[in-house]
Amino acid sequence: MTTAQDVACAADLLRAGELVAFPTETVYGLGADARSDAAVGKIYALKRRPTGHPLIVHLASADVLAEWAAEVPETARRLAARFWPGPLTLILRRAAGVSDALTGGQDSIGLRVPSHPLARALLAAFGGAVAAPSANRYGRVSPTSAQHVREEFGSDAPFVLDGGDCSVGLESTIVSLVGEPLLVRPGGIAAAELEAVTGPLRRAAAGEGPRAPGTSRAHYAPATRLVMVAGPALATTAGPASAVLARRPAPVGFGGLLWLAAPAGPVDYAHDLYANLRRLDHAGAATIVVEAVPQDPAWEAVRDRLARAAAACGAEDSA
Repeated sequence: MTTAQDVACAADLLRAGELVAFPTETVYGLGADARSDAAVGKIYALKRRPTGHPLIVHLASADVLAEWAAEVPETARRLAARFWPGPLTLILRRAAGVSDALTGGQDSIGLRVPSHPLARALLAAFGGAVAAPSANRYGRVSPTSAQHVREEFGSDAPFVLDGGDCSVGLESTIVSLVGEPLLVRPGGIAAAELEAVTGPLRRAAAGEGPRAPGTSRAHYAPATRLVMVAGPALATTAGPASAVLARRPAPVGFGGLLWLAAPAGPVDYAHDLYANLRRLDHAGAATIVVEAVPQDPAWEAVRDRLARAAAACGAEDSA
């Protein structure tokens, strides 16, 4: 069980330029002092992350936005008032003095205020901003528990604050307010909720708008090849060397290695997705077969993650 002493130790490590893994409501983050280029460089090295990929900076509150953003549009203020603390990242024009190490060399910065109590306690104890992508190797499945972080990095794992399982289970929604408002990455907040504040919000086309975390075509991938198929094709696609993530129970006589029946609803499915993919990845299968999820808006973030995972494995969605 994580204690106040653990949080104080983590804050001391951040001040010393070290990395700390900590829970947010979305996934576990790999944190460093956002004002230290040397510390931020350790994130890139441990994740094996290309340096042109920007990071998200976690803040204690919206009150410090002006320290990081050159301008805060009224739309940003309304979104922050409605959704912070919470799983929303805003991309704004960066303030003077914000390092290229955080922004991938762009004139913009991704900012959010997390709601997880341990993340908030760490930010308060540290007294500064924390740069934190997901606590996993670049392009791999994000961690939603402290054990996932430890498994991911092994003997290289940093100090980990254990806050249990993340409540959302998918990364934050990203909205760019550099120029025209754009939905850059679907996530823990549905587009319809955002549009109640912003009005109609256009999805960014491939390559449009600032570069943002988790928007590569291939991302969020297990080591095992992953394919997506429509439900009726499961029986013919899942062979004896397969592990399956389905939206239905295993059929009588299933001869594969592992069949996981995912939750029926989009919120619970999203919460369990990365843990399920990690379990399937450990099954020793030649292929992970995932039943395609519905096309309605409630499933947008899940569809996004599965499509990128399949692309990373060199497989196209056949649903």
